[in-house]
Amino acid sequence: MTKKRILAAMSGGVDSSVAAVLLQRDGWEVIGISMDLYDYSKVTRDREGTCCSLDDLYDARRVCDTLGIPYYVLNLRDEFRREVIDPFVREYQAGRTPNPCILCNEHMKFRALLRKADELGAEGVATGHYAVIRREPDGRCRLFTSPDAGKDQSYFLYSLDSDRLRRIRFPVGEMMKEQVRKIALEAGLPVYEKRESQDICFVTDDSYTRFLESRGISEDRGRFVDREGNFLGNHKGILRYTVGQRKGLGIASKEPLYVVAIDAEKNEIVLGSDGETFSGGATVIAPTFVAGSPPGAEFRATARVRYHHPGAPCAVRATGDRLEVSFDTPQRSVTPGQALVLYDGDEVLGGGWIECAGASRS
Repeated sequence: MTKKRILAAMSGGVDSSVAAVLLQRDGWEVIGISMDLYDYSKVTRDREGTCCSLDDLYDARRVCDTLGIPYYVLNLRDEFRREVIDPFVREYQAGRTPNPCILCNEHMKFRALLRKADELGAEGVATGHYAVIRREPDGRCRLFTSPDAGKDQSYFLYSLDSDRLRRIRFPVGEMMKEQVRKIALEAGLPVYEKRESQDICFVTDDSYTRFLESRGISEDRGRFVDREGNFLGNHKGILRYTVGQRKGLGIASKEPLYVVAIDAEKNEIVLGSDGETFSGGATVIAPTFVAGSPPGAEFRATARVRYHHPGAPCAVRATGDRLEVSFDTPQRSVTPGQALVLYDGDEVLGGGWIECAGASRS
């Protein structure tokens, strides 16, 4: 019987490597593939702890050699710049705080790689994400959190709809990290002890500011103001600040001050008290839902307003191309540019991008 073919997206890390092992054990014809996303030829610092470097591609090739599966590298640098880096720069320039990993997942891993799967006659794509896909008898696919709460990556995957989920596999999604490392060790994989990737791959010197300046974004000094517009001091450029920030403001005050808003048009940063960092709701734009549409015009959910946010019960009103979200309890640092992801228990409903925060009801 002919084996079913699948692409294993290989990052060079332990999770994607074990995903390839499990696919092979399940009888798939596995093709390892990595994405060449960025030119690291001029990067001199240690890249350990990041992803997508030349060392990572080398590790991925070693794993594929160990497993005896073919391995290819797909040059996606132009697409990565257009779909991930350019929007990242524009968002910062507009005074928002973007999350490029969500765009990378949507446009690179689950769009570009699915196109490549079509070219190679593969059923779909598998990755090392910690999330769970459940396939219903009627053909629908639903997305759930990983049982390893500390590693769960469902937040980054909210834009995947049921049609794409049908062609995606998360072989390690229901495992704990300790299990994954054990499988890697037993399989003789050279990456079984490799560190997690945590940094944004294209910010190569740990400085968003220097990266943005290298892309032609100037650091114009401006004013710190309060909610009433009163002058509080001078800031060093809006690229250096994000909503909720307290440290590094350089403002003398009897009470601690926090960034509560950024006005890119005026080049002003609004400072306020700790209480002013809380918001009673958020307006969300460009929403998508796993099922293809929201559960209703109005519904209840739990909202995560950033990756490590524990989630907040909320009421959601869907109005065309946006969502109005009202939290039961005001939430800290609801940041324009970040994703707001909606859950029903451990099921991902969908989400979108935070356009603005609503006023605190405290």
